Amino acid sequence: MLDTVVGKLLAANILIFLAQTVFGDGLIQWFGLWPLGLFGQGGGMSPPFLPWQMVTYGFLHGSILHLALNMYALWLFGSQLERVWGPRRFTFYYFACLIGAALSQMVVSEFTLMHGGMAYPVIGASGAVFGLLLAFGLLFPYVRLMLLFPPIPIQARWFVLIYGLVELFAGVTGSMEGVAHFAHLGGMLTGWLILKGRTGRRQS
Repeated sequence: MLDTVVGKLLAANILIFLAQTVFGDGLIQWFGLWPLGLFGQGGGMSPPFLPWQMVTYGFLHGSILHLALNMYALWLFGSQLERVWGPRRFTFYYFACLIGAALSQMVVSEFTLMHGGMAYPVIGASGAVFGLLLAFGLLFPYVRLMLLFPPIPIQARWFVLIYGLVELFAGVTGSMEGVAHFAHLGGMLTGWLILKGRTGRRQS
């Protein structure tokens, strides 16, 4: 398993989560994604934004469930994509989606601060995972996925569309607080732009 990019990512995320149990919030202070704070201060402790946080935040998780869900999706969708794309292209796509998700969340955080709201650090691989989900839905649109709740099968293309709409609704309405919905959408958008760009180059 460790001979694949997905395997290495799984191992890195698990090891860093174990490190979090030792060092606690100390890792989040320096490696979570903090807002730039151009228009105000984020909530809680607010270390300065540092460039490496745009990558390192994706290896931190808030709970075992948070980690387990992200790692399951990484394994489920990422393994298939790496098999089709190869390790180099998969690595580029994964980290591009992770950074795209960070940029999206940073814009939303600054907008929130500008209007008197509070912004907090973001952690988790969900932004990159949502990019993988989008790619899987585009490459394997007719593959049936079995939902956990409700336990019904659904084609990947419809699953991606519905999930994206739910995230957009939750982000705009502010429901499900504590979840970085716009980071998820940013990961999906970045993935879509990358895949669209490759398709355009092939057709030119």
